[in-house]
Amino acid sequence: MYLETVVAFLAIGFINAEVYLEEKFENDNWKNEWIYSKHPGKEFGKFVHSAGSFYNDVEADKGIQTSQDARFYALSKKVDGFSNDGKPLVVQFSVKHEQNIDCGGGYVKLFDCSLDQTDMHGESPYEIMFGPDICGPGTKKVHVILSYKGKNHLINKDIRCKDDVYTHFYTLIVKPDNTYEVLIDNEKVESGNLEDDWDFLAPKKIKDPNAKKPEDWDDRATIPDPDDKKPEDWEKPEHIPDPDATKPEDWDDEMDGEWEPPMVDNPDYKGEWQPKQLDNPNYKGSWEHPEINNPEYSPDSKIYLRKEICTLGFDLWQVKSGTIFDNVLITDDVELASNEAAAVKNTQAGEKKMKEQQDEEQRKKDEEISKNNGEKDEEDDDDEDEDSNDHKNEAEDNGHDEL
Repeated sequence: MYLETVVAFLAIGFINAEVYLEEKFENDNWKNEWIYSKHPGKEFGKFVHSAGSFYNDVEADKGIQTSQDARFYALSKKVDGFSNDGKPLVVQFSVKHEQNIDCGGGYVKLFDCSLDQTDMHGESPYEIMFGPDICGPGTKKVHVILSYKGKNHLINKDIRCKDDVYTHFYTLIVKPDNTYEVLIDNEKVESGNLEDDWDFLAPKKIKDPNAKKPEDWDDRATIPDPDDKKPEDWEKPEHIPDPDATKPEDWDDEMDGEWEPPMVDNPDYKGEWQPKQLDNPNYKGSWEHPEINNPEYSPDSKIYLRKEICTLGFDLWQVKSGTIFDNVLITDDVELASNEAAAVKNTQAGEKKMKEQQDEEQRKKDEEISKNNGEKDEEDDDDEDEDSNDHKNEAEDNGHDEL
C-alpha cells in the first residue's frame, strides 16, 4: 500500500509539472515566434540561426547567434501568463561565447504581461534578470536580479561566470520557501535565502540610536610605557654624505659650484623613536553598539513570488558578436531542467575536439605560410645580390672602355 501511494504521488507530481517555455531553435520557425524590438534611438543587431564554427552536433547545437559587432540586441518571445505561486521557478538556458567575448551580456530577462515586445529596451521593467555578463578582466559575473515592489535588487554575492568559448548551461531555481540555487553546467555554484542575500527587506536589527559609547570606555589594548625613555644616542640622520665619494677631477668650482658628496642611507639611523607598549590595565575590549529590533522590518513569506510572467527576452549589448543562445527552458520541474542540462558535458567534449582539430590545422597553415615567406625572402635577397653584382660588373666594363 505504501509503495502504491508513493508511485501515485510521483505520478501526480509528474503530471502537475509544467513547462512554460522550451525553445531549442531546431529550425527557422523561431523567426515567426520571436519578436524584435523596434524601440527608437537604438541600432539593434540581428540574430542568425547557427551552431557556430565548432560544435558537437551541427543540427542539435543550432541556436540563435549575435551577428553584428557593437550592437544592442532585443528579441523576445511571449508565453501564456503564469505565476510561480507555491511552486519552484526554474529558468535555464545555454550560452556559448565562441567569439571569446571581451565585453557583452549573455543574460535573459523575464517580463510581466504589460511588456510591449516591439518596444522592449534597457529600461523596460522586468521581474528577473539572470545570466552571465563579461566586460574586460574586471567583470565576469552571473547577474541574479529580482524585482521586489517595483525596484530591482542585485544579489549581494559575487558569482563568477564562465569566460571560455564553449557552451555552458546557466540555471536559476527560485523556491517557494524563499530559497534559491544558481547552477552552472548542472553544478551548484551558489545558494541561500532570498532575504539574506538580497536587500529586499529592511534589516531585522538596527543600532540603538540612543546608545553611545561611555566616555570612560577604554578600548586601547596597549598603552605606551610611561617609564620608557628615549636613549641619548637615538637621534641619527636618515641620510649622510657618502664617505666613499670623491670630487671628480674635472669639477670646476667656479663653473659647477661647490662640490658636495651624494647622500646615502645612514646605517645607524633607527627611525622615529617609540616607547615600548604595555598591556593596558583599564582595557575593556572593543565597544559594540547595542542593537534593537527594527520597527521598519516587516517579514514577507512570499519574496519569491512572481505574480505574472509572460515574456522571456534577450535584451543586451555586445561589442564583439558571436554568442549563441540555446536550450531555453522555463518550468517548475527541477528534475527536467537537470536532465536537460546534463547533456552539456557531451556538447563541450565535441566542441573541444572539433576546435582542437581546427586550431591544429590553422597552426600548420601558419607554419607553411611562414616557411613560404621565409623562402621568398631568401629568393629576394639572392635577386638583390645578383642585381648588385650586375651593376658592379657593368661599372667595371665602363671603366675599361674609358681607358
